[in-house]
Parts: sequence; C-alpha cells; structure tokens
Amino acid sequence: MKKILFSLLALFIFNVNINAQDVYNAIRSKALLSASDPSGNPMLKKFNQFKVDALDYMAIKMKEQMPDSTATFLDKQAFAMNNFINLYMQNIVDTQNQPANYQIYIIKIFMDASYSNPLFNDPDKELVLSYYSDGNSLTRFSLDTDWRRAIIAASMQLKKLQ
Repeated sequence: MKKILFSLLALFIFNVNINAQDVYNAIRSKALLSASDPSGNPMLKKFNQFKVDALDYMAIKMKEQMPDSTATFLDKQAFAMNNFINLYMQNIVDTQNQPANYQIYIIKIFMDASYSNPLFNDPDKELVLSYYSDGNSLTRFSLDTDWRRAIIAASMQLKKLQ
C-alpha cells in the first residue's frame, strides 16, 4: 500500500507543470462560470461575481503599477483572495445561530482586514470601495486588497475570539 501511495505521489509531483497564471485563471474561470449560471444559487453567484471583479481589478492594476511583477505573484494573490472569501463564507455559516451583533462583529473583522491592507493604494476610492460601501453587498470588501496580508489579519482576529 505504501508503494502505491508513494508512486502516486511521485507521479503527481513529476507531472505537475504549473504554467504562468494557472491558479489565477482556474479561480477566475470557476467563479465566472458560477456567477453566470442562471440556475445557480443567488448568494453564491454574488460571492463569485465579487471574485471575478476582484481578480479583474487585480490583473489590470498589476499591469499598470507592477509591470515587472511575476505571474506567480498574481497566482498567490488570487489563491489568498479565494481563501479569504471561503474563510468569510465559512464564518458566516458558522455564526448564523449567533446573536446579530456577534455576526456583525465577524463581518467587520473581514471588512477591516480587506480595507486595512491595500495592495496598490489606488486613489480611485469610488471604484475600490464599490463593494465595501454597498450595504446590500454580501462581500463588503475593498477591491484594492493585499489578500495575503488580509487573510492573515482576519485569521489572527478570529483566533483572538476562540
């Protein structure tokens, strides 16, 4: 059994050729597919539309402000953004039976983590805060977010609650 497991692991390691922006493209494609699915869950569609918008914003800004950055950097940001959204969704589900003020506190942890960790320091606040300022949005986050720092900040705040 160990030989089979080792063989499969070795096969996986040697056959994985990650091309530039594979992670970014995979997350964006999956989110776009879900966001445009007419029979999809409306709540999931909103989360996925945010992912698409955030990833598009990130790619455009990186070309403008960081033309020498690598595709790996974009992949890492996309992966962290996806994990941030998933952690947020999990916490929303986990706190659905908690008092409203506790739920609001959890949402504010994520909002603050997003807002307090800008990546580009974009002066176009109307665009950057379009989701953040929308009280009806499920994803009240800044588009200008360093997602790697934001997920660490949110995770640290959540650990303090335990």
